[in-house]
Amino acid sequence: MSQSALTRRRFVTIAASAFGVAMLGRVVPSRSSDPVRWRGSALGAQVSIEIHHPDRATAAKLVEASVREVRRLEQLFSLYRPDSAICALNRSGVLIAPDPDMVALLQTTLRLAEQTGGAFDPTVQPLWELYRRHFDRAETDPAGPAREEVASALAKVGYHDVLVSADRIALKRPGAAVTLNGIAQGFATDRVVDLLRSGGMTTTLVDIGEIRAIGARPDGAPWRVDLADPEKAEIELGAIELVDRAVATSSGAGFRFDPAGRFTHLFDPSTGHSPSLYRSVSVVAPTATEADALSTACSVLDRGRIADIVRARAGVEVLLADAEGSVDWLRA
Repeated sequence: MSQSALTRRRFVTIAASAFGVAMLGRVVPSRSSDPVRWRGSALGAQVSIEIHHPDRATAAKLVEASVREVRRLEQLFSLYRPDSAICALNRSGVLIAPDPDMVALLQTTLRLAEQTGGAFDPTVQPLWELYRRHFDRAETDPAGPAREEVASALAKVGYHDVLVSADRIALKRPGAAVTLNGIAQGFATDRVVDLLRSGGMTTTLVDIGEIRAIGARPDGAPWRVDLADPEKAEIELGAIELVDRAVATSSGAGFRFDPAGRFTHLFDPSTGHSPSLYRSVSVVAPTATEADALSTACSVLDRGRIADIVRARAGVEVLLADAEGSVDWLRA
């Protein structure tokens, strides 16, 4: 995998020290000594898989299993697939006999919502829908939705009113809807890591929107991830060395509803508006699931509350790039 700067949700990569051929996309030809690279799409992004391994058959099976696992999770968590489990939940407000992975991820999500004081809230989807409808109009107010509309959407937001059990998931508030976009890619990354480890992989970098390392590089050095400015990719904000850790980055620049960038895919659940405290937030954590969720949560929190999270969670570090361009690491 290239050591150049990586930015979130641009290219999704599984880079493993194995060697093989993937089955669900286009394989880029290479010399026998080179990695084989698969390119396709998954989880709403362009995906490539790069594998190095002397045993083609073993690696091919690992690659195929990884892609199939991502596809399976996409069928559960993707808001872009109308037949997904999460879309069915949002349409009816209830999901009977849910998949165990849907239960597991929602339980983790609600726990992180509680631990972040509601900064990470999976029920902000009504806010997304409000801003999408507003800015999809041919002629619309660039100042955003009316205060009354925001208040109406906020009345549907509240993670405490999501009920999760092995038998049933239910949304208690009328009109409530859930999004797992702030955590699902991390969860998928961790599942692929588990799959590769079970296949005997000991030195791997997995990137499915979020990045997690298994061990160190084949030469024993840490994996290096360069964090790029979300708006100026040629500017490096910092570098992270990973060994058995994960990193995730959140930035409003990832998706903007308006040309000015005042309204983005990130929402403060307490106000209904998009935060503007930071250009980007990167979180290092033991798992990609935790890093993904915390990068979203920290985007709406001040430095004091972020410092509290860092002190309370083992192995967590946060890099903040603020609106003025300064960069600060928060470490325990």
